[in-house]
Amino acid sequence: MALFEYFPNYIWNLSVAIAMESGGRIGEIVDMCQPIKDAAASGADAGTPMFMAQWVAMADKLIDLAAEDEAQGRAFSASDKLERASLYLFNAERMQGHGHPGREATYAKARDTFDRSTALGRINRRRVEIPLITGTMPALYTSAPGDGPHPVVVYCNGLDSCKELLYWSRLPQALARRGISTLCVDQPGSGEALRLQNLPVDPHSESWASKAVDWLEQQQDVDPKRIGMTGISLGGHFAPRAVAYEPRFASGAVWGANHNWAEVQQKRLKREGENPVPHYWAHVMWAFGARDMDDFLAKAEGMNLNGHMDRIKVPFLVTHGAKDRQISVDYAHDCYDQLVNSPNRALKLFTEREGGVEHVGADNMSYGRDYIADWFADTLGGKTA
Repeated sequence: MALFEYFPNYIWNLSVAIAMESGGRIGEIVDMCQPIKDAAASGADAGTPMFMAQWVAMADKLIDLAAEDEAQGRAFSASDKLERASLYLFNAERMQGHGHPGREATYAKARDTFDRSTALGRINRRRVEIPLITGTMPALYTSAPGDGPHPVVVYCNGLDSCKELLYWSRLPQALARRGISTLCVDQPGSGEALRLQNLPVDPHSESWASKAVDWLEQQQDVDPKRIGMTGISLGGHFAPRAVAYEPRFASGAVWGANHNWAEVQQKRLKREGENPVPHYWAHVMWAFGARDMDDFLAKAEGMNLNGHMDRIKVPFLVTHGAKDRQISVDYAHDCYDQLVNSPNRALKLFTEREGGVEHVGADNMSYGRDYIADWFADTLGGKTA
C-alpha cells in the first residue's frame, strides 16, 4: 500500500494524506490541489501561501453552505460541512511558517468552526482545560457510552498535530466503541498550548501527563485504576516517557516509535529522512522556545529514551510503519527491546500486506487505529466485539 502522491514532494503529499484520512472529500481535495500543483515543484517551503489560499477558499465555501443548511434547521448537514471546513483550515495553518501572515487568523477560524460543528452535530467531544504548573492544557474529552466508570486513554500530539487532528484520526471513536473514553490533549509545544499560550515543548512529558491523570481522577465516569496513554509521531516519544515516570498509568502504546528524536535531528541536518512540515527548522525552534539552532539542539538533546524504558512496568505496545520515511523502523526495535520490565510487551510492524506502512499510517490509518484500540481493550478491560 502506498501514499497518495499528487505533488512532487513528500511534505505536501503528507498534508493531503492527513486530510484524506481525517475525513476530507477527494473531490474537494482535488479542487484545492489542482491550481497549486505547479507551485509544489519549487520545493516544500516555497508555495505554502498559495496552499493556504486554496484551502481557506474551500473552507469558506463550506462555511457559507453550512449557513444555508443551518438557516433551514438542518443542523447535522451544517455540522458535516463545518467539520470539513475546520479540517481544511487546520491543515492550511499547519503548512505555514511561524509568523506567516494570516496564520493566526486561520487558526482562530479553524477553532471556531470546529466548535460550531461540535455543537450543531451534537458530537461526542467536550472541550476541557487541564491546569498545568504554568497555563493550561486544552483537551477534547470523548466519553464511552453508559454511566461508567470507564477506562480512559490519554492521547497526545506529535510535533505538528493538534487535538482536533487526534480526534479525526478516529481513535477516540474506535475506543468509545470498545467502552473506553479518550482525552486528546494539546500538550505544551503543540496546538493551542503553543499558539495561544506560548508554552514550549517539555521533554519531561510526565510533568504534563501527570496533570492529565490528576484531572481524570476527578471525573465520575472514569475508573482511575484503568488509565492508559498513547501518542502519535513525536507522541511516540512522549507517551513512553510519561508511562515510565507516572506510575498511575496502567497501559501504554505508541503510534509510531520515536525512541531517539535527538538523533533524528542530526540525521535531518544531513538531509536523511523526510521532514513532517515545511519550514521545519523554524517550526522546531518555535515549538521548543529556542533562540537559535544551537539552543534548539541543546533543548532536544534529552529527547532520547535510552535508559528510561526499563522503568515501564505495565503492558506496552510499540507500532510502526515498515516503510516510514521520517522515523527509522530501527527505533521501534530499540523501544521494544528495552521494555525489559513490562509484563506484556508487543511489537507490531505494519507491512504492505495490510497497509499503514508510512509514517503513523499516513497511507491508511485504519490498521493502526484498530490495533491500538484493541490493545487498550485487552489491557484496560474494554471489549473487542
